[in-house]
Amino acid sequence: MHSHPVRLAALLLVFWAGGGPLQAAEKTVNITPDVASVTVLHQGRKIKIERNPDTENMLDPDYSLTSRPCPPFCIQPMQLAPGVETIGELEMLEYLKKVGKDASVLVIDSRDSDWPQRSGILPGALLLPWQELHPAHSDADKIADILIFRFGATRQGGLWNFETAKTLVLYCNGPWCGQSPTNIKQLLAIGYPAHKLKWYRGGVQDWKMLGLTTIAPK
Repeated sequence: MHSHPVRLAALLLVFWAGGGPLQAAEKTVNITPDVASVTVLHQGRKIKIERNPDTENMLDPDYSLTSRPCPPFCIQPMQLAPGVETIGELEMLEYLKKVGKDASVLVIDSRDSDWPQRSGILPGALLLPWQELHPAHSDADKIADILIFRFGATRQGGLWNFETAKTLVLYCNGPWCGQSPTNIKQLLAIGYPAHKLKWYRGGVQDWKMLGLTTIAPK
């Protein structure tokens, strides 16, 4: 007979302790508890990277498949090669913040050009399809130009010198994608220092899974 007032009081206590519907309506989707967004430079423009605030947002169809045929879409290892650091989203955000301010860092989207057209690229990244660095798909002079004019390497006689070369942060579609791993292995083969190569294994799939900003390539 007295249970209803007690039950009502308990419900009110839960209601106010949780902040009620007002607090729920104001809830945001942050990157970390202390970081709501990160501003980066992309081709001279300031772009804000943040997470999609829609808590019911779903992954893009292009990145919702679980069983792509292997080969070629095989699961990549966590570490590609000794000395090459594998990074996650928070580390990638730090590198993207440096782009445009720190000439020693370059973030590279290694995917085939049709993928970025459909899904966008990470703000601050340079679109450089993996074939442009691969001797089976590009010529030696073009690869040399990229190494010198994009990456900051120098040539002494017939040998490459990477002392002034940039730190390269490469990514592609995700853990099942071999495009950026192919580039990293190729760069290592010509002597690019492993400590100057970073790999975002999660790629665009993990980036989109977390609702982070992408932009259309130009």
